[in-house]
Amino acid sequence: MSEITVLVVDDDFRVAGIHGDIVADRPGFTALPPARTVDEARRALGSQQPDLLLVDVYLPDGDGIDLLRGAGIDGFVLSAATDAATVRRAVRAGALGYLVKPFEPRVLADRLDRYARARNLWTSGEVLTQDDIDRAAAIVHGAGESASVSRGATAQVILGALGGDESSASEVAERAGVSRATAQRHLSALAARGQVEVTLRYGVTGRPEHRFRARRA
Repeated sequence: MSEITVLVVDDDFRVAGIHGDIVADRPGFTALPPARTVDEARRALGSQQPDLLLVDVYLPDGDGIDLLRGAGIDGFVLSAATDAATVRRAVRAGALGYLVKPFEPRVLADRLDRYARARNLWTSGEVLTQDDIDRAAAIVHGAGESASVSRGATAQVILGALGGDESSASEVAERAGVSRATAQRHLSALAARGQVEVTLRYGVTGRPEHRFRARRA
């Protein structure tokens, strides 16, 4: 299956960069250069033709929900707005989900992973059964699922490789002898369980790096 291209629309360049990095870290996803205005987003929609939109509500030259409504593609709303009227507008506009900012990186990573799984069902054939439709809806909305990770061998190896130090997913992967994607997935799920803490560290280039540390009991 081809890469899922994602357009982040947020007028805060730092927030847009963080969200774009989360997208880029997910296997099977490609983050396009972010847009900071409705006008930039519409031009990117026409030229880049993304598969998924991650859009803020309040933009300098318009409304992100209206942008999503007219985009004709899948989308999530990422906003600090928590009033019921705004959330209802997002749902009516077709948003697959609504994430309240600020949120931990694992929250968006989890939504992206679930979206990819649901998309596989939506694109599995020209005709979908009722079971296909129900399964996809349950996956994308997280019905009946938890963000926890299995307590199997791989999870225990990841925890053991993490030890008591703060480490990146790449460092943990090297110690555990697994791929970076596998380490990242298990670390994110362990964070969802509250067993691992996640922080962002900014380097000299300004690109944030996710750092993981086992949570002390």
